[in-house]
Amino acid sequence: MTEEKIRIALFGLGHMGLPTAALFADNGYKVVGIDINSETVSMVNDGKSPIMEPGLDELVENVVKKGLLSADNGISTLVKDSNVMIVVVPTPVDENKCSDLSAVISACESIAKVLNKDDLVIIESTIPPHTCQNIIIPLLEKSGLKASKDFGVAYTPERALPQNTLYEMTHNARVIGGVDQKSAKKAAALYGKITKGEVITVENLVTAEMVKLMENTYRDTNIALANELALVCESLGIDAIHAINAANYHPRVNIHNPGPGVGGHCLSIDPYFIVEMAKEGRYPARLIETAREINEFMPHHVAGLVKESLEACGKRLIDSKVGLLGVAYKGNVADARETPAEPFIRDIIQKGAEVLVHDPFVEENTIKNMGGVSVAFEDALNCDCVVLMTDHDIYRQITPEMIKNSILICTRPILDPAEFKKNGVIFKGVGRP
Repeated sequence: MTEEKIRIALFGLGHMGLPTAALFADNGYKVVGIDINSETVSMVNDGKSPIMEPGLDELVENVVKKGLLSADNGISTLVKDSNVMIVVVPTPVDENKCSDLSAVISACESIAKVLNKDDLVIIESTIPPHTCQNIIIPLLEKSGLKASKDFGVAYTPERALPQNTLYEMTHNARVIGGVDQKSAKKAAALYGKITKGEVITVENLVTAEMVKLMENTYRDTNIALANELALVCESLGIDAIHAINAANYHPRVNIHNPGPGVGGHCLSIDPYFIVEMAKEGRYPARLIETAREINEFMPHHVAGLVKESLEACGKRLIDSKVGLLGVAYKGNVADARETPAEPFIRDIIQKGAEVLVHDPFVEENTIKNMGGVSVAFEDALNCDCVVLMTDHDIYRQITPEMIKNSILICTRPILDPAEFKKNGVIFKGVGRP
C-alpha cells in the first residue's frame, strides 16, 4: 500500500473521530467519515463541525472544500474503495459497569462486508484488554480473509483533551500495537503524518489496549486519593488544598486537586474495563475499584454539604432553590458526558430541592435532561444556596457580594475562602472545613 494510494474510511465522527478524520484529510488523504447521526453527517458535508472545538470548524470547512473529507450514514462506494479503516466509536459502560462494545462490534461487522486483501483496520476506541484478539479479529475474519495473512490490524488509543484536541493530536506521543510487525509499521507511518510527537510501537495489540487504560486509571486513582484526603481533612478541620499544595513541593509527590467527582468519557469509564477483565483473571483490581467508588461518592458528599449548610442557617433542603454553576465535567468546555453534576442534581432533587443551573457552554436541553432548570447567571446566584461545580473562567470572578443568600459551596479550588468568610458568606468546599 503506497502512501499516495491510501484512502481512509473512519467510523465515528464524535469528539475524537471528527478531528482525526479532518487531520488526515488536511495531510492530503482522501477520507470518508461514517456516523449514524444524520445531523452530524449533514453538517460535515456542509463543511461545518457539530463539535465545539477551537480550530475544528475552520479545518473541516477547508478539507471539505478541497474534496478531501466527506461523510455518510452507511457503507458507500467511498467506503468500499478505502484500504484503511479506522474505528473511533464510543465505548461506554452498562448498568453493571461492564464495557458496552456494541458500537465497535457494529462498525467491525460493517467493515467485514467490504474488507479486501491488504487492507489495514485500526481501532482507536477504548476497549478492554484482549478485545482486538478475541472479538474484533474474529468479526473481521467473517470476511473470509485472515488477519496478518490477508489484512492488518492495529490498535492506537487517542490521547487528547477537549478545547485542546487539535494541538494534542498533532503534538502528543502516539502508542501503536499491531497483530504483527507489518501492521504496526503501517499504522505508525500513517499516524506519523499527523503528529510531531513520538510514535511508540509496543509489542502487540493487548499491550497497546492496556496502555490507554493505565493512563486514565492512574489519573482517576490519583484524584480518588486527593478526594479521600480531602474528606479526612474536612473531618479534622484541616484545609486539604493548603496541605496538598505544600505536600506537592516534595520532588516526588504530585497529588491532584480534590473535587466533586470525575467526569468525561475516559477517566470515569476506562478503569472499569480493567476491573472487568481483572475479575476474569486471578487478581481482582481492588485499588482501582475502590478509587472508582470514592470518586462516584463525591457528588453525594457535595449534596450533603448543601444540606448541612442550609440547616446551619435554619433552612431545610426541601423546597429550597439550589443554584448550580456549571454542569460540564471540566472548565471552559461544553462536554457534559459522565459529569458529576448529574448525580448531584438528581440527589438534590430527590431530597426535595429545585436546581437552577447556569452554564455558558452547555446546551439547555442537556441541562434539562439532567433534571435542572437552565437560568441566567444572576438567577443562579440568587438561590438559597450556590454550588460552584465547574471551574469555568467566568466563575473565578465571583465576589462575596454576588452570593445573595450567603451560602457558597465551592467544589473547585478557584476562590479564596477567607475573602468570602470575612464578608459573612458561609463558605464550604471539598476539603475545606
